[in-house]
Parts: sequence; C-alpha cells; structure tokens
Amino acid sequence: MAPGGRLGLIVRLRRVAGRSLIALGLVASSAGCILTHDIPDPALDVPQGYKAQGYKDARLGRPGDALPTLDWWRAFRSAELTQLMEEAQIVNLDIAAAVARFRQADALARQAGAALLPSLSAGGSEAYSRTSGSSASGLSIGGREVVNYNASLSASYQLDFWGQNRDAAQAAEETSVANRFDREVTALTTLTTVATAYFTVLGTQDRLRTAQRNIASAERVLNAINDRFKAGTGTDLDVAQQESVLANQRAQVPPLRQTLDQNINALAVLVSRPPESVRISGGTLNAVAIPRVTPGLPSELLTQRPDIRRQEAQLASATANVGSARAQFYPSIQLTGQGGYQSSALVSLFQPHAAFFNLVGSATQPIFDGGKILGNFEYTQAKQDELLQTYRKTVVQAFTDVDNALVAIRETTRKLQLQRDVLTASRRAFQLAEQQLRAGTADIVTVLNTQLTLFQAEDAYSQAQLARLLAMVSLYQALGGGWEPKMERPVDAL
Repeated sequence: MAPGGRLGLIVRLRRVAGRSLIALGLVASSAGCILTHDIPDPALDVPQGYKAQGYKDARLGRPGDALPTLDWWRAFRSAELTQLMEEAQIVNLDIAAAVARFRQADALARQAGAALLPSLSAGGSEAYSRTSGSSASGLSIGGREVVNYNASLSASYQLDFWGQNRDAAQAAEETSVANRFDREVTALTTLTTVATAYFTVLGTQDRLRTAQRNIASAERVLNAINDRFKAGTGTDLDVAQQESVLANQRAQVPPLRQTLDQNINALAVLVSRPPESVRISGGTLNAVAIPRVTPGLPSELLTQRPDIRRQEAQLASATANVGSARAQFYPSIQLTGQGGYQSSALVSLFQPHAAFFNLVGSATQPIFDGGKILGNFEYTQAKQDELLQTYRKTVVQAFTDVDNALVAIRETTRKLQLQRDVLTASRRAFQLAEQQLRAGTADIVTVLNTQLTLFQAEDAYSQAQLARLLAMVSLYQALGGGWEPKMERPVDAL
C-alpha cells in the first residue's frame, strides 16, 4: 500500500479549555479496507502556535507566508549545494537501503494477504503396479500388471469469520507504509547532513582565510616591534610576546584544515564516492542566501513530519495485530476440496465416468494450549501500548524541535548582529594601535590586546555566520523537509 494511495490519518481537533486535543483515526488501504479496531486516542494537546513565534523576524512571518518548499535547499542559492543534494537523493547508500527495506515489507504484505484467498493446486500422476504370480493345483498363474492415471485439482480456503487473516494482512500493509515513511526519514536526515557538512566546509574556509589574514597582521606587528627593538625603543620581552601571538595564530591552522578535510570526506560518503574523486569548491558563507521560511501551524506538522507518519503506521499495524491475536481464541473453519479424473486407461482418463470429487469442512477450536494464545494476545496489547507512547513522544518532540530551531534562529541572528558590531570596533581599534606603533607612540600592551581582540572577533564572526545557517537547516529538518504546496480553493466553491 503506497503512502499516496492510503487515506492516512484523520486528525480530529476538539476544543477543551481553550486548547486542542487530537484524536486519531487510521484508514487502512487504498482498496478501502477500513481497520476493524479503534486506534487508541493519544489525547495530546496541540498548541495553537509555537512559543518562539512571538519573536518577529523578517524571515519568520505569519504561519502561511513562506512554508518550506519541496526543494528547500535551493533557498540558500548555492549551485554546488543543490548539485550535492540532488546527487545524494539518487546515490546515497542509506536511502538505497531504506528503499530495499520497504520492498521487503511489500513482499511480506503480499505473503500475509495470500491467506485471504483460496489456495488452488493441480496434480497429475501415473501409478504402475504388478501383483505376484500364484500356483494352484500345480497350475502356474502369472501376476497382474495395473496402470492407474490421475489428474486432479485441489483447493482449500479458511473462512475468516473472526478477521484473523484480514487483520494480519492489514498489519503487514501498515508496516509496509511505515517502511516507506522510514525511507523519507532517512532521506531527510541525509539531506540535512549534506547541508550541515557543506556549510561547515564554507565556514571553515572562511576561518582559514581569517587565520591567514591574522598571521599576516601578526607578522606586520612583529616586524614593527623588531624595528623598535633595533632602534633601542623596544625590549626582548616585547618581541617574545609578539612571537607568541604569531605562533598561536599559526597553530590555529592545522585543526581548521583537519575540520575542512573531514567534512569534505563526509560529503563524499553521503554521495557514495571515494574522497579522492570528490572536489568541493566551497567559497564563503557571505555568498549564501538566508532563506525566509515560516513553520506553519503545529497541527500541520502532524501531516508533514515523516517520523510522525511512520509512528502512525506502526501504531495502526500494532492495532491490527491485536485484532488478529484476539481472533485466535475462536474456532478456525477450513474448507478443502478435490476433484478430477482417475482411470486405468489413459485414453479414457477424461471421460465422464472417470470423474471424482470430495469436499471436506472442518472446524478447530482451541481448548488448552498452555496459555500460548493468551500470551500472544497480551504481548500484542503491550506492543500497541508501547507504540502509542512512542507516537505521543514523537509528536511532543516534533513541537519541541521546531521551537528549539526557532529559538536558535532568533538567538544566532542576534549574536551575529552583535558580533558584527564587535568586529567593526575591534578592527578600528587595531588599525589605530598599529598606526601608533609605527609612529612609535603606542604602548605595546595595547597593541597586543587590540590584535588579540580582533583575531578572536573575526573568528567568532565566522562561527556566528555558520551557527545561523545551521539553525536554518535545523528548522527545515524539524518541519520534516519540504511541504506540498497548498491547493487554492476554486472561486466556484466559495
């Protein structure tokens, strides 16, 4: 049963004390087979809006202004990122394994559905026998040879009065649906990991360029201090302190190069290629656009997050398993029949007088099995309750993820703005200190402090840029990736 063919989860919202409670009804297959057992009500509070939406930001407007599109990564306006995303969707090995898992679930669903139909088999045989010879009154009588031909059809069918087979088939179909949503979960995780690794590459490249600029600045200051020392206006301590600053800046480079290479290698794994064949041009975070995206309403999240949809299907499967286990307490009724032709002469095998048939009906009622059926029934009930609690936690976690992402966007945006002010002031202070150093009027302690402040501010600014982009990626992940566009209501329907 494909996700598109499944009628899906019907969310019923009812007002209680100004808040909404959600009740679930799950519909079975695209053929219209409705679950015969009620899905337990998780009784969850669905908020009217996200707590973090109280903050007004240009990128976080009204709920329906800018919902995430299916190709949400294009909003960052990076051609290289888009290429990596599209490649990962095609060749990523985790996604391929998830596809193989739902194909397995489809095959198991077909096996489970076979019990709803009668089984039919055809057979044919040729039997040859010879009796031994006998002797009577001295006379020898030869043995008799007998050939018997048989052609038949056999059929059997279990009457599913109590819905045991129907519920088992329904459980398998819902498991297949859950595996399809598991593929969507895997794909979303893969795509957000690609975006995270790619932006980390850009951020590390920015930090490397900053480190190289800082090294050049530290070398200029060291040259100026050496000139003062040669002129007799500086000391060995001044030179040693600046050499320490320069050495510290050079020591920043190897870890950054390691981070850069490791994230490029991570991208290679995500696109299923050896690291040697992957070339990431990268660039700078300054060239990446900041998307404008809104989270929509919390109630809409229930139909957008693939992990929630997966838990819905698993809960429906468990509910059907409870019905199948309950039906095992009742009698099973089996019908078997066989008909065909049997003859000792092949030429007369299919003559009317050679026809035969038999029909048998049987009923089996469990009486004592040592508690096996009862134990299986209690197990399926406990499994259903476990999946119900897991579903509830998944929904609550989804709301929390969105709020956390909104808070992260808000705070990282504020920090970036403040860090930009810090960077501007630090650059001006360092420029003034360097000018005074060259003029011979600057205090060396002031020069050291201003350059260290600038170096830290520049690196912190690059990290703040990366943090804001990663917060945007986390919001897309929390929302379940891209959303299907809403259909406009026709004018005639108004």
